[in-house]
Amino acid sequence: MSDVSQDAFQAAFCAERLKALGDPLRLRMVDLLRHGEMTVSDISEFLETEMATVSHHLQILKNAHLVAPRRDGRFIYYSLPKELFCNSGKLRKTFDLGCCTIEVP
Repeated sequence: MSDVSQDAFQAAFCAERLKALGDPLRLRMVDLLRHGEMTVSDISEFLETEMATVSHHLQILKNAHLVAPRRDGRFIYYSLPKELFCNSGKLRKTFDLGCCTIEVP
């Protein structure tokens, strides 16, 4: 019984990541970021969404360790962490969440 209580699966961490991906707008943002890093204004323009909304959703993705920010002067660029990808290649298709993998088209 003690093996089960140690939670080798890391259920809470996994649930946090899956919950962060459980929003259509955040999934679209992750899809955009597969192509490379972008600013909030870039994402906002591509998704035709208010910058405040994009910022809010990026914060959720950041808290779940699904995006990584990089500051350059007054701009913050967001990207997907390299350790999130299972396979190499120009367009990443499989995300390793630590508890499961997700394949995207």
